[in-house]
Amino acid sequence: MELTVFGASGGVGREVVRQALDAGHEVTAVVRDPARLGVAAHDRLRVAVIADLTDEDALLPVLSGRSAVISALGAAGNKQARLAPVTGPALRAIVSAMDRAGVSRLAAVSAAPVGPDVTDDGWFSRKVFLPLLRRALRDLYADLAVMEAAIRASGTQWTVIRPPRLLNRPGTGRYRRVVGANVPGGRVIARADVADALLTSLADPSTLHQAVGVAA
Repeated sequence: MELTVFGASGGVGREVVRQALDAGHEVTAVVRDPARLGVAAHDRLRVAVIADLTDEDALLPVLSGRSAVISALGAAGNKQARLAPVTGPALRAIVSAMDRAGVSRLAAVSAAPVGPDVTDDGWFSRKVFLPLLRRALRDLYADLAVMEAAIRASGTQWTVIRPPRLLNRPGTGRYRRVVGANVPGGRVIARADVADALLTSLADPSTLHQAVGVAA
């Protein structure tokens, strides 16, 4: 496939680029600062610098002729999401530009707390831990909720991946996945496994128009 990856210089995005290249795909990595990509040069890798991801006209050249789009965009923290939301505004522009470019398949990373609680998780998780987490990171999750709403309202063939806390450790390929819900007892997952979930969802029709929970 010919893939465009947004947020390619982030932790999940770099893993997506590496794994996609290893799988034989052609990759356009969209970044603001190419020095932060951290992926070795490759004959199937193109790096595109776009400073403003809300500029649809600037997005069109990196979308035209693509097979699919992966968004690994996300705010660096709650403060950034509060002062300058990134993910929601960017995805509004990206899905509109995808429509103009004739690209339909999209996989995007969100976060487990944006989704509904899992009843099997128990009282403490549902009534104490998650409410505190959602309050502490309310601006970050609000930005992701805007992103998800923009994706659902689009004409794309979308999949949203919702992981819990992300860890910098080797991927296992043995993570749990639940289509349409969060993973019971899911607390952490490796960024490399989230990247795998994003890539494998592109060829999995069961994930179309679904939010998919993933966790170790």
